[in-house]
Amino acid sequence: MSPYAVRVSRSVDASGVLVCLNTPPSGVIGLNSGYLHPAIQPERAMAAALARAGRRPGAWGRPPTEGLPELRDWFAREIGGAVGASDVLVTAGGQSALTTALRALAPPGAPVLVESPTYPGLLAIARASGCRPVPVPVDAEGVRPELLAAAFEATGARVFVCQPLFQNPTGAVLSAARRPEVLRIARAAGAFVIEDDYARALAHEDAGPPPATLAAEDADGVVVHVRSLTKATSPSLRVGALAARGPVLDRLRAIQVVDTFFVPRPLQEAALELVGAPAWPRHLRSVAAELRHRRDVLAGALRRELPGLELAHLPAGGYQLWVRIDEGGDDAAFAADALRAGVAVAPGRPFFCAEPPAAYVRMSFAGVSGPGELVEAVQRLRAVR
Repeated sequence: MSPYAVRVSRSVDASGVLVCLNTPPSGVIGLNSGYLHPAIQPERAMAAALARAGRRPGAWGRPPTEGLPELRDWFAREIGGAVGASDVLVTAGGQSALTTALRALAPPGAPVLVESPTYPGLLAIARASGCRPVPVPVDAEGVRPELLAAAFEATGARVFVCQPLFQNPTGAVLSAARRPEVLRIARAAGAFVIEDDYARALAHEDAGPPPATLAAEDADGVVVHVRSLTKATSPSLRVGALAARGPVLDRLRAIQVVDTFFVPRPLQEAALELVGAPAWPRHLRSVAAELRHRRDVLAGALRRELPGLELAHLPAGGYQLWVRIDEGGDDAAFAADALRAGVAVAPGRPFFCAEPPAAYVRMSFAGVSGPGELVEAVQRLRAVR
């Protein structure tokens, strides 16, 4: 077994999240990355934005702790509905925003309802905050409302964290019929919904118009919205937003000031320059086309070369496929065998906070250099089967 394989195994045991963040060594094709490969990042646009930002008057001064007003206004317009600039806090990326939201809304020891499966980073945040994540199953239409209501009643939880659009890892989109039900159930429970809208800028070319944010449909201040520029740009452009209406915003602000004080002004200025440039919509269109192509290449190669694996859902956005392996299979063993064959995949177990119903692996198509690597990765995996 390679040294990297040992490190992956230990990472799963330690936190259940680092397996999705490790960078594979040379020669290993990384189907475990949650970020765009440099080949499809807007590197030239980001470099130009950073250069222009550095020349702005006051660019190196201290920004308001809530964030630059112009950037808060841009995020508010992106979120939509009744959300205004005064309802937005600029954060150091989505992970920081999620951490702030959970710390503000759920005291240590409290239950927190989460989708099952869900993003391992969220489970790591909840456990590090002393909270107890409680699973609520997801199907092809998103979280199941009847099980959400039952979970609120059984646990007394006051927070539910969800990804209504292109859920990680399943790619599911919360259906139109379930969206008002989720808000109604949370309102009846006196609870908040933390909406992690991580993938809105990662819709595929064939996705069609995305639904509005839950925050835009929320009339009662139930939703705390999380948004980030990172996934659609670069791991190092850690600029995101928290949006909430009502007194909860003061709690969020107080936690954020303690944790991060403020996001560096040059980074905020660069983000403003980037999203305001003509290159930004062109980049989003390019990413939409490229992700669709990569999704189809990876899914086609899996169906052709590894018909024993099951693709229950072909997502219209995001960067990953959620793949069920053979009945009675072992996801950790599959991931270890895949790594020996030169392919890094994310085992499915860390995506569940309770016993998984079956063995899955997550395969990302965003972090490789091109579609050719996806085909080669599947050919290498054929030896594993």
